[in-house]
Order: sequence, then structure tokens, then C-alpha cells
Amino acid sequence: MKPTIRDVAKRAGVSISTVSRVMNAPETVVEDKRSRVLEAIETLQYQPNGFARGLIYKKSDTLGVMIPDIENPYYAGLIRGMQDAAVRLNHSLMICNTDRDHDRLLSYIHSFYEKQVDGIIFASDALHEDYYEEMLRHRLPFVLASTNAPQFDIPSVDIDDEKAAFDAVLHLIESGHKAIGMISFPLGETISGYPRYDGFQRALREHGLQAYETCVEFAAHRFEDAYAAAGRLLADHPELTAIFAASDEFAMGAISFVRESGRSVPADVSVVGFDNIRMADMFIPKLTTVAQPVYEIGYRAVCKLHELATTGEVKELREKLPHRLIIRESTRSL
Repeated sequence: MKPTIRDVAKRAGVSISTVSRVMNAPETVVEDKRSRVLEAIETLQYQPNGFARGLIYKKSDTLGVMIPDIENPYYAGLIRGMQDAAVRLNHSLMICNTDRDHDRLLSYIHSFYEKQVDGIIFASDALHEDYYEEMLRHRLPFVLASTNAPQFDIPSVDIDDEKAAFDAVLHLIESGHKAIGMISFPLGETISGYPRYDGFQRALREHGLQAYETCVEFAAHRFEDAYAAAGRLLADHPELTAIFAASDEFAMGAISFVRESGRSVPADVSVVGFDNIRMADMFIPKLTTVAQPVYEIGYRAVCKLHELATTGEVKELREKLPHRLIIRESTRSL
């Protein structure tokens, strides 16, 4: 059987509380006792039970992370940033995939509470009131990553989606395109749905292209949904010379439809994506896209949660990181 803290105390000739203090606050134990305890730990190869310590000290050094779709390549960069920050701050991550399922998400919150996580990162989804109330009920510190909830005073790290979408469409307009359509997330179902749609609309309005404000098709969250949406969009508006897609995966779906329908990107239709996932630079043609600092969003979210869990507050409630437009092969000037 594995040695216990009792075994260590017996071998060192000290109390269990002394062993505990040596492991957690060694400077409070006199040198003779400290040396005996450390020698006993090494001899017995004692490993403290992390879960038990969490129950005692109400601190597990574990952070819960909820993401909506583990298959979406966007989350690879986000989680990598979280992981690197967690390692630096001596935390581990417990990652759960919600599939945007209401009941599953609430059950994860309860599970995190039972497992004594130090806090939760809620990533890239709308924070509904019952989610918010459940986390408050369990008194769990939480931070939003790649999303925001202006109706609540919850720390968040994301970008200005409306401005980023505006800049993407502005690039098409400045490249000579006027007949521009959009493949959008369903409005209201995702946190970035309305802001990216609004950025598209504003760019058209400010440049006298209101006639194309209705050239929008909506897709769920996958490549195949965007492929179908591109078919509907170009069937209704064959005059379009450019498409703004609300994600890189949407852009790839649109490009695949355009090419398979006998046209070329960017010769016939220019396409702009959003996110700058790793595949954006591998796809053919390479995607022009809005680059989110995905890794940095994940990294800063963990740092912000650590700050909140440690001090009870954060210096910056709503942190906006900069985006940038990366021009590659999927767009051209007219």
C-alpha cells in the first residue's frame, strides 16, 4: 500500500500536523523536525494526495474549462495558451466539451464544484443568466475567454468582433469589390454572431453599399453548413464578387463550393475568413483572414482567473486584445 501522512509522522517521530506544515509552510518548522520529516518522506517515497489536500485547504490548483466544440480547430490555440499559463502558475486544467447543450453545461458546473476547482473559464459561448446564477450559487470564480457578457460584471478576454469584421469587409471594399455577401453565424446563438454581422453591415452602409446588406446566409458551426450556405448565397446573388465568412472554417466551406461549382477563388470570387487558425495558411488558396490572438486570449484568461481566485478582484474587467488583417491568396483587387 502507498505510504500515508500517518506513516511519515510515525517514522519521523512528529505529529501529522507537523508533517503537513513541512509540506506547506516549511519555514514554520524547526530545522531538526523539518529534516526528520523530509528524510521520512524520501525514504517512504511519500506522495501527498492532491484531492485530499484540496478538501483540507479548499484549494485544488485545478481550473475548469468549458468549451463548446472540441472538434473546432480554433480551440487548439486557445487551449494551448491556457495550458502554458496554467503550467507557469502551477495549475492543471480540467477541460469539458459542452456541445452547447444547456443541461450538460449546468452539470459540468456542478461537477467542477464537487471536484473543488479553484475557478472556471467559460470559453467562446453566450453566458446565459442561468449559467451565471449557477456559478454564483456555487461561489466559483470565473472568467470569460473569447466571449463577453456586458450585462454582468464578469472578467473577460476577447477582441472587438464588430471592428474586426468591419476591417475585413473594408479590405474587400478598398480592393474594388461592391457586390459583397456574408456567411454568418446564427444571430443570437453565438456571442460573435451579432457583432460580426453588425461589422459587415456598417462597412457597407458607410460606403454606400446598402443594397447588399441583405446578401447574408446563416450557417451553424461546421464546414458543411457553410458549404451549403455558400450555395444558397450565390444562387440568390450570382453577381457577388466577394464573400466575408464569419470563421475560417466557413471560408473554407465557401471556397470549396465556389471551386466545385466551376468558378475560381480569387479570380471570380474573393473570400475573407476570420480567426487565422493554423490551417488558414495551409489551405489552397491560403486564406485572407482576420487574425485573433487566440493563444494570448487563452493565456490571459488563465492569468486573469488566477488573479481573481487569489485576490478576489482583477485590475482590468474587460480586456480587449488587438486583431489584425492578414492578406493572403483568397482575395484580389478588381
